[in-house]
Amino acid sequence: MPESSGPREPTLDEQIAAYQREFRDLDPQVEKVVSALGRLNRRMNVAYGRQVAALGISNTEWEVLKTLVLAGAPYRMGPGELAKRLGLTPAAMTHRIDRMAGEGLVTRARDETNRVRVIVELTDEGRTKWLEAMRMASSFEEDLLQDLTGQERGALGEMLTVLLRRVEDAQPDAGGRLTDLD
Repeated sequence: MPESSGPREPTLDEQIAAYQREFRDLDPQVEKVVSALGRLNRRMNVAYGRQVAALGISNTEWEVLKTLVLAGAPYRMGPGELAKRLGLTPAAMTHRIDRMAGEGLVTRARDETNRVRVIVELTDEGRTKWLEAMRMASSFEEDLLQDLTGQERGALGEMLTVLLRRVEDAQPDAGGRLTDLD
C-alpha cells in the first residue's frame, strides 16, 4: 500500500459526523451523496489529468480537443465559440489556441467566406491525441464501474442525469468557467 504524504482525509462518515456536530439540521443521507460525488469527481479529474499528461497534453488542451470533436467533422469552430463553450475569456482562449497550434494539435486559419473570421481546426495529431485519451479514459471508467451490474450502471446513470438536470436548470450559466485556470 502506498505511503500517504500528508494528513489522512476523513472518511465520509467521519466528515458527516463532524458536519452534524456543527450543523445539526444536516441530512446525513443528502450529505453522503453530495460528498461522495464531490470526492469522486475530484479523484477522477486527477486520474484523467495523469492520463492526458502521459500523452503530452494538459487538461485544458484536452478540453479544446474534446470541444472540437463534439462539434463534428470537420472539427472546426471560431475561437469565440470555443471560448464561450469552455467558459473562457477571449484572451485566455487565444493563449490556449496559440499554444496548441505550436504543438500541432490545431490549426488556425482565416475563414474563406469571411476573411475577418478565424477558424480553429483539429489536426490529425490532435485527433490522434483525443482518440488515445479516450481509449485510456474508457479503460479507467470500465475499471471504475466493474463492481456494478449493467442494470446498476443504467440506474446510476439515470439517477445522476436527474441530478445534473436539476443543477443545470437552477444554474444555467454554470457550464463553463468564468476565468481560465491555466
